[in-house]
Amino acid sequence: MIRELDQSEFYKCEKLMNKAGHIEVQAVIAGNNPGRIFVDDIDDPKTGLIWLGNHDGFFFIGDEENETFTDGIDAFIDDVIHPEAERLGVRSFIAIGNHLEWEPVIENVFAHRPMQISDQKVYKLKQGHNPSGEQPSMEHGYEIHKITESLMEEESIQNTDFLRSKLQEFWTSPEHSFKKGIGYCVIKGNKIVSSCFSGFVAENVHGLDIETLEEHQGKGLGQQAANAVVKECVSKGNIPYWDCEEANGPSNAVAKKVGLEHHLDYLVYIFPFDRNEE
Repeated sequence: MIRELDQSEFYKCEKLMNKAGHIEVQAVIAGNNPGRIFVDDIDDPKTGLIWLGNHDGFFFIGDEENETFTDGIDAFIDDVIHPEAERLGVRSFIAIGNHLEWEPVIENVFAHRPMQISDQKVYKLKQGHNPSGEQPSMEHGYEIHKITESLMEEESIQNTDFLRSKLQEFWTSPEHSFKKGIGYCVIKGNKIVSSCFSGFVAENVHGLDIETLEEHQGKGLGQQAANAVVKECVSKGNIPYWDCEEANGPSNAVAKKVGLEHHLDYLVYIFPFDRNEE
């Protein structure tokens, strides 16, 4: 029977992690980022499902051959996950295997569902390496600032709510992100137009999130913010980590331009919760 694990017992899933895999899994189990974990056995879990707190994916961890879990997960999604996801406005199940052996299992277990499959790439800076990235020039009128509590309280900036909502997609509060993560933004006039910050943190690895407002894209602003984050990561002995769709050419390009190296590839499987949408 699949049951939810209390957060105080997330440590029981440490043995299920692929430590060379996704930072999101490690960050949730460590308690740095919000999330929920469902397992086959709350006393001695062998297989589990992590629901990220930002609702951006479900990670399968542990033994992919555990039929006690795999035989029941499809019904569990319908009976337990779907109603809660619907209440939160989440319409699709995004499945990711924490190690490659999960991918054929996911394809088999959900073969009856209409899945879209996306190729993802992860980039990292190797421990002890200095980034060899490019630093583009920035147009007049744009300024780069560190994301701090005082910046978020600055009344002259019109859209701090935009950045606050971004931070709260990943963290329990912006204050938690200031304590655990690193972030920089680009400001023009009185408006935040681009940001890059630690979305997930596990030990000394920082998974970066980046966004630039559409009307300011194509000017290298995201790269400016990312360069600043990467530089501070390196100065503190941390490792920047970058995850993006293979089809997202600009994001892959920025990862390489700030000096990160290809680390791993994986697949993402997406299908609607509602069977009537199939």
